[in-house]
Amino acid sequence: MTTDPQVEQDGRTVALRREWPDPIHDVWSALTESERTARWIGTWAPATDTTVEFTMTGEVDAGGEVAPPVTVTIVECDPPRRLVLDIPEGDGPPWRVAVTLTEEDGRTVLLFEQRVVGGLSPADVEAGWSWYLDRLGAALHDTAMPQWADYAPAG
Repeated sequence: MTTDPQVEQDGRTVALRREWPDPIHDVWSALTESERTARWIGTWAPATDTTVEFTMTGEVDAGGEVAPPVTVTIVECDPPRRLVLDIPEGDGPPWRVAVTLTEEDGRTVLLFEQRVVGGLSPADVEAGWSWYLDRLGAALHDTAMPQWADYAPAG
């Protein structure tokens, strides 16, 4: 796994890069099939042609609780290359997250991007998604899940 976090100059967009030796279709499946997303972030069920009901369960491993289901909008889905979602966040604007997969030198490269909205801290958003992407890597390779304490921003 390779890690390369970046925050755009405006400090409001988090971009994270990961790469694995796995085929692109396997990484795509781990991102989009509920039985596989359950291993690292949560489960989902279809709601309409462009929405899913998503239940985040990964927070339990960070000492949290299973979140109530939320309706996530699928903005763009181009298998196995790109997935863009709007994830509701309280009463504020949704979190727009984008994942782009490419193949480079026999490896699958994942680029994750999220524009940070409202009063959220880019450092907090980066920490959370870094943890989840490393959980994705652990799920891909059936290895131990990373510990949230190693990612949590200092206080």
